[in-house]
Amino acid sequence: MSETEKEKDPAALKEEGNTLFKAGDMQGAVCCYTKALKLTDSQADKAVLYRNRSACYLKLEEYSKAEADASKALDTDQGDVKARFRRAQAFQKLGRFDQAFLDAQRCAQLEPKNKAFQDLLRQLGAQIQQKSAQLNSTDARVQQMFSLLLDPSTKECDRQKAAQNLVVLSRDEAGAEQIFRNDGVKLIQKLLQSKLEDVVLSALRTLVGLCTGHQSRTMAIVNELGMEQLCAVMGSGASSVSLAACHLLQVMFEALTEGMKREIRGKDEAILPEPSKELRSMLRHLLEMMPASNVSGPGRDSAINLLVKQVPRKSLKNPDNSLTLWVVDQGMKHILHVGKYFIKPWWIPRHALSAGGTDFSMKQFAEGSTLKLAKQCRKWLCNETLPPTSRRWSVEGLAYLTFDADVKEDLVEDKNALLAMFDLAKSEDKTVLFAVGSTLVNCTNSYDVEKPDPQMVELAKYAKQHVPEEHPKDAPSYVEKRLVKLLEAGVVSALVCMVKQESPALTEACRECIARVFLALVERQEDRGTVVAQGGGKALIPLASDNTDAGKIKAAQALAKITITSNPEIAFPGERIYEVVRPLASLLRLECTLLQNFEALMALTNLAGINDRLRQKIIKEKAVPKIEGYMFEEHDLVRASATECMCNLVLNTEVQKLYLATGNDRLKLLVLYSGEDDGRLRKAAAGTLAMLTAEHPELCARIPGTTTHWLEIVQALLLSEIPDLRHRGVVIVQNMIQAEKSLAEKLIESEALEILSVLAKGGEGTPDAVSKIAQNCLDKAMEYGIIRSGEEKEKSSGTEP
Repeated sequence: MSETEKEKDPAALKEEGNTLFKAGDMQGAVCCYTKALKLTDSQADKAVLYRNRSACYLKLEEYSKAEADASKALDTDQGDVKARFRRAQAFQKLGRFDQAFLDAQRCAQLEPKNKAFQDLLRQLGAQIQQKSAQLNSTDARVQQMFSLLLDPSTKECDRQKAAQNLVVLSRDEAGAEQIFRNDGVKLIQKLLQSKLEDVVLSALRTLVGLCTGHQSRTMAIVNELGMEQLCAVMGSGASSVSLAACHLLQVMFEALTEGMKREIRGKDEAILPEPSKELRSMLRHLLEMMPASNVSGPGRDSAINLLVKQVPRKSLKNPDNSLTLWVVDQGMKHILHVGKYFIKPWWIPRHALSAGGTDFSMKQFAEGSTLKLAKQCRKWLCNETLPPTSRRWSVEGLAYLTFDADVKEDLVEDKNALLAMFDLAKSEDKTVLFAVGSTLVNCTNSYDVEKPDPQMVELAKYAKQHVPEEHPKDAPSYVEKRLVKLLEAGVVSALVCMVKQESPALTEACRECIARVFLALVERQEDRGTVVAQGGGKALIPLASDNTDAGKIKAAQALAKITITSNPEIAFPGERIYEVVRPLASLLRLECTLLQNFEALMALTNLAGINDRLRQKIIKEKAVPKIEGYMFEEHDLVRASATECMCNLVLNTEVQKLYLATGNDRLKLLVLYSGEDDGRLRKAAAGTLAMLTAEHPELCARIPGTTTHWLEIVQALLLSEIPDLRHRGVVIVQNMIQAEKSLAEKLIESEALEILSVLAKGGEGTPDAVSKIAQNCLDKAMEYGIIRSGEEKEKSSGTEP
């Protein structure tokens, strides 16, 4: 079966996946099973493929994916003991011991004599007991901390320590669950009524830990505390408390909206109630809070900020605008009431401006009015006599207005406005961070653009429907000039300062904005040195770990671009260089684009060539199997860059052991790639082969068994017009001749003898190093007695005088 036919045959892809799994290539096996799943319609076949892919994910230590695939297999067949066992293993690794125990128990019931099932049950029993003991210990700690916080006679230092411990405990899943189950919400409710600011702050931060990423707890907390109390806290006079409450509500919104999107897998999981009721209740309270006379200025600002972020924009991906219409229907009178007394340039609905996205043909305002409004915002921004709050709202206005490319162009030309915006980002008013980040994303065009299918565009034109048009000033040449202007104005130092801010206002959404801007700034190779020199490299590392999923990828890709073209030891001095490996390895996923895969491989190649500690770090991050998977990629550049990365990694003894192991095709792949047409791939493969055969002569004896064309490939390397390839070829031949006499005989009996003789003579086009190695090969052959020197030939023919 040809490769093309195999790609269309799910059964063939499944078999190939099984072969790759046995060979230890988990990433390649996952790729095959995934392709097969897209092609098959049989539920029974899909169940087997999900079960097999689950086994791969277990090996790759991607336990959430392993559990999800095993659950999908069980949806089809509840009696699939292999799938249930794999799900039990995944649950165990995820720390969900109770669920793992139920699955393992069911496996043991189906196959009572299976030792693996019995062993897993014993392990889980011990782990459940240990966890129970830990939870009991945690219960006592939780009660002690609440007692200290609620007791008015507690010393200030003890109360502060208890508050900090409670916040730290809430950030751990086990701790958060224990706080929640021990009537923690009722106790926190008492803390919120305290007149001590630090106690209220600790209560709000503890609630953040309880709600982050957890839909069911968030719904329970919203219902138990009530939005009236939360809004009252946010509307209090203290700006720090108001900001902390605003952050809590933002986390709650995110937990509920993400919960609505999340797919519930597996029949054994509880079905959570739909949270739209809670979301609408939260929005209604925010709307009612805005015009209330007893609400402080910071509290009203926080309510408006939350509404701006939560009311959905119009999007092609999600055309449902029911929530937006509901907000308009329920709250327009409150909004207009606030607008009547607080007229500011910010009051332009974000979704109104972005309704057309970057669609130039969708005019949102009368001709020239957007530019006039933006000009006024810039004036307020530069006016240092205005209070910081007013200047912040001017940045909020620019965050909306810079959807218009004309506004972007005017803003980057106004250096004073840029400097004022950067200074504001560095000031104590942390609530401006998201507005600055959004403005910079717009100016750099670093947002995601939904490009319509060309065929659909043609159909739309034919049907006389509206077709989006890009603004002429959003063309790449304009964007590039804007990036240069921002760099000249000092945007990097502003971004670095924003990342350093220890504030709840530096939300994940804000971090994503900063990561997007950084990626745009390092797009041009000549700008990367400037970004690094001003601290951009250091700032990107935390952005790649603490961010939204999209933000992590953007930050990691920016790190990859810097690592490719800059000296990594200078860009990331000291221990920082080792922190770069994990984000780069995270780009080696099927979910990332091929460009991101390629840039990550290039960056890892540079790191792997520095020292063995970095190579060990790459191995520890489980990147080697992924790199091997990309060595099979169809795209020439990706395949070649993966092979180059492996060429540097084989300097490590652990990687060398992979090639020494029998029963895999790793060595065969290198031999075959050494004969490919792609020069870059040939260099990488031949270089890897040269290093491996030098370190491990036993590998030389395996080369003839890899392919019947091995001799042709070696000779082609010796005859190559590319000096680097010729050098690699002659090193491989030398290693083979020195390894075994029988290998030397095979080589000398072929045309390799004549080629080596020519290379040994040197001359034009043959480097001295190549000539010397070729002569070494001939000398070794003479030592074996395979060939004779010129003097020996003359003696044997009787011509000696």
